[in-house]
Amino acid sequence: MPIYELAAVGAATCWALTGIIAAGPAGHLGAWAFNWIRQVSVTVLLAIVMLATGVWHQLNVATIGPLAISGLMGIFLGDTLLFATLNRLGPRRAGVIFALNAPMAALLGFVLLGERLPVQVVVGIALTVCGVVLAIIFGKRRDQLHAWEAVKGPLWIGILFGLGAAAGQAVGSVIAKPVMASGVDPFLASMVRVGVAATCLTVLMVLPIQVAKPKAPVTPGVATVTVLVGVLGLGVGMTLLLFALSGGNVGVISTLSATSPVIILPMLWLKTGERPAGGAWIGAVLVAIGMGIIFLR
Repeated sequence: MPIYELAAVGAATCWALTGIIAAGPAGHLGAWAFNWIRQVSVTVLLAIVMLATGVWHQLNVATIGPLAISGLMGIFLGDTLLFATLNRLGPRRAGVIFALNAPMAALLGFVLLGERLPVQVVVGIALTVCGVVLAIIFGKRRDQLHAWEAVKGPLWIGILFGLGAAAGQAVGSVIAKPVMASGVDPFLASMVRVGVAATCLTVLMVLPIQVAKPKAPVTPGVATVTVLVGVLGLGVGMTLLLFALSGGNVGVISTLSATSPVIILPMLWLKTGERPAGGAWIGAVLVAIGMGIIFLR
């Protein structure tokens, strides 16, 4: 079975779910405070698991350094910018920009890691990426007026945030790939990466930086949902991605994990009651075909 590729799709599914659940608390708290709560809570939970299982003995200088940098780029920078994009542009537009992390990662994997892909896989990746982009660009009908379709603030700032999020995710994945291929436990790697990001955000929260402060009070309900988003997106989704990177090609894994905008389509339909446009389903079909080509290579 293509276990690593399936793990990447599992990660995409987790992130699609968090994209739905996170919209409320992320908008309530702001991207910085929202990420701080979820990253600190997940770090604590993963640390407890690692101490209980004894896996923490795998930590050494050779693994901590790259994983720390990977967490700094992929989670601290990438995730924070992604939720900032989500707040400004909504799930649909944020998804199409963030999907660019797949071709970015494939290119970096080729240049930095020497990963080469068969022509069949390149075709599968191209179809999948095109399907994701098509699903989002043409995923809205003219009569859809849900609040998530509104653009908050200048559009170009949201686009820059999205590109930064995509680049952070791609660089973080490429840096983590050699470490994961060496056999490091995915949960341990997640703890290090999330812990570094949580530490950076904690420093920012303590400093007198207004943008890093919560936009509104942290209520028990908001805190609970935020922790849930962290466990699902970072505890489960990110660990699945790292496991996928331990045995899969960076370009392939990044492409499959970037299918969240297509997986989220039926979820958005259920959530908002607004059926995605026909172009979204055409994109979903292209994604299915592209994934099929990748799985059957």
